[in-house]
Amino acid sequence: MEDSGLFDIEAGPRTPGSRPPPRRRTPRPPRGPRRPPRPGGRRSETLARVAWALPWIAVAITIIVVGGLLFAVAMIAFAWIALAELFRMTRDWRPIAPVGLVISAAMVIAAYYGDQFQIVLAAMCAFPLMFAASALRRQRHGVLSSMAVTVFGVVWIGIPFAHAVLLRELPDHGGALLVDVLVATFVADTAAYGGGRLFGRHPLAPALSPNKTLEGLAFGFVGGTMGFWFAGLYQDWLPGLDALLMGMCVAALAPVGDLFESLLKRDLGVKDSGNVFGPHGGLLDRVDAVLFTVVAGYYLSVAFVY
Repeated sequence: MEDSGLFDIEAGPRTPGSRPPPRRRTPRPPRGPRRPPRPGGRRSETLARVAWALPWIAVAITIIVVGGLLFAVAMIAFAWIALAELFRMTRDWRPIAPVGLVISAAMVIAAYYGDQFQIVLAAMCAFPLMFAASALRRQRHGVLSSMAVTVFGVVWIGIPFAHAVLLRELPDHGGALLVDVLVATFVADTAAYGGGRLFGRHPLAPALSPNKTLEGLAFGFVGGTMGFWFAGLYQDWLPGLDALLMGMCVAALAPVGDLFESLLKRDLGVKDSGNVFGPHGGLLDRVDAVLFTVVAGYYLSVAFVY
């Protein structure tokens, strides 16, 4: 007798035209509760950054306006903080920290009481001092690396802070020119950040700083140039074309200083140089571009204004 299909061995008897029983589905495990969003989110982080930045901006404006010996002493203090951050990041190379601190202070003092020639003389004193310090601590291995890191800190950090004093001490317009350089530098950084967040599509240097883009670079260059030029509108002794050219040079150097520090931090395996500025990171993280632009700003000022 042929199978009529009225009986199914697995499903049991069923009548003609009836539907097979529905398949049982394994119930899904209940989902856990969603994590509530962090209170404040980006707004609280932004407020924290602003709260940290405002007092330091007030300090910077005060010491620039007062100038003189107060400004020189402040530059020594900032140079020491930056050197301490660098020497902490490179402690495996055993930098000769006392020599770096002494020489950087000597260069700032030389800038205040002298000129570029005295800065070079002060910097050259680093070599006999490093020799004496290495002999006193009886260092037999790694002397070259210790001296190299120390000299690097003196050149990268000490020379720019000494040039900040040179720029501020220029007669009549030194304070205004220093402000112009700082405004152009920070406007370039802010414009690059905003332009990159809004329009960034093409990475600039992914191996050094993955978040930087070519679009941000373009926005930063235009913003820094316009920042210097706009500041020059209120200074009748600075022609508009000169201000535009100086702004272009400063805006072009600002991202170089930023990427330079990123290269060092990537090599050393650190994210921030320190925590002096809280959520903003260390001092080197804030002035990395200024270390390049302030030196150029001094020589541009001498060439265009004096």
